[in-house]
Amino acid sequence: MASTGWDRSWRALAAVYAPAALFSTSQGAVLPVLPLTARAVGAPVAVAALVVALLGVGQVAGALPAGALTARVGERRAMLAAAAGSAAALAGAALARSVAVLALCALALGLAAGVWGLARQSYLTAAAPVHVRARALSTLGGVGRIGLFAGPFAGAAGSAALGRPGPYAVAGLAVLAAAVVVLVLPDPQAPPEPGAAGGDPAAPGRRAGVLAVAREHARLLGTLGAAGLAVQAVRQSRQTVLPLWCEQTGLDATATSLVVGLSGAVDTALFYPAGAVMDRFGRRAVGVPSMLVLGAAHALLPLAHSAGAVALVGALMGLGNGMGAGLVMTLGADAAPPGRRAQFLGAWRLVTDTGVAAGPLLVGAAAGAAGLAVAGGGVALLALGAAAALAAWVPRGRPR
Repeated sequence: MASTGWDRSWRALAAVYAPAALFSTSQGAVLPVLPLTARAVGAPVAVAALVVALLGVGQVAGALPAGALTARVGERRAMLAAAAGSAAALAGAALARSVAVLALCALALGLAAGVWGLARQSYLTAAAPVHVRARALSTLGGVGRIGLFAGPFAGAAGSAALGRPGPYAVAGLAVLAAAVVVLVLPDPQAPPEPGAAGGDPAAPGRRAGVLAVAREHARLLGTLGAAGLAVQAVRQSRQTVLPLWCEQTGLDATATSLVVGLSGAVDTALFYPAGAVMDRFGRRAVGVPSMLVLGAAHALLPLAHSAGAVALVGALMGLGNGMGAGLVMTLGADAAPPGRRAQFLGAWRLVTDTGVAAGPLLVGAAAGAAGLAVAGGGVALLALGAAAALAAWVPRGRPR
């Protein structure tokens, strides 16, 4: 093992990233069928959309409890607990015969995803030396995107074999496989944190409450955290604006899927280069241009009235989003105080993940009030604000 505590052997990399890929594959398998399941058990369209939204609500609501749990039991046990909770929720969703039961299962899936994501981020924050931290975290985000991309195809195979419960069965198997990898290939030992007594769960730093740590760092969460919230809102908005503009332009479902897929492919291809640039030139060097490109793409979208033009703007959105891959996680890792890492990251994710939930809501409200073109312009302005906030509050150069 390297003296830095960061083992980059194939076994170590598999232990770190394979469970993340499997867990996100599980999520990807469920996302397309969850609204269809809601409709099948009698939910109107609006209620089916609300059921899907509960995934994000659960992830946001679970941020602080996830930080407390991870601080108490450690990252590995927290991930195993999240896998068990996710498997139970998937089984419940597959067997659900009422909207209420399905909604509770969707909320539980979001909670489990929140615990899993925080525990994985907390481990990498400690294990990866600062000179490769951005690459480590952007790769974590990248394998997650790959899993979300592959999940629907795996779910479709399950549906063809087993019918409506098939995607849930595939997702459950993926979650259990992730838990097995966590058990069989334990993470390389992270170096002990100052004030954490070598990671001892009884250490004073780990005993600190999440709310106490959040109050202690309220100023940072209100500045840099608010910038992260704006970044997440812009990035999530594009996933709503782009397909809706495709529909408004008259593209059919196949063409829309191709446009969104092209955007996602450009996005996914950039996760490792984005991390490498952040490690070499600093976080601001990636964050500010990412928001400016995303803002320009949203501003240009109302001018795109053909399939080719929409595809080009979609690719520009993918470029802007991919440039910032891992940015928010890396900023949180840089700011996390030694000895209170998990508690701080719980508060950090509560703030920044609120942007994930708020972005589509803002787009929907603006589009309903003034039209989709105005909504795109509003996202462009929000992106400019996010770029200004990053320029103001992200330190220059590489962190030491």
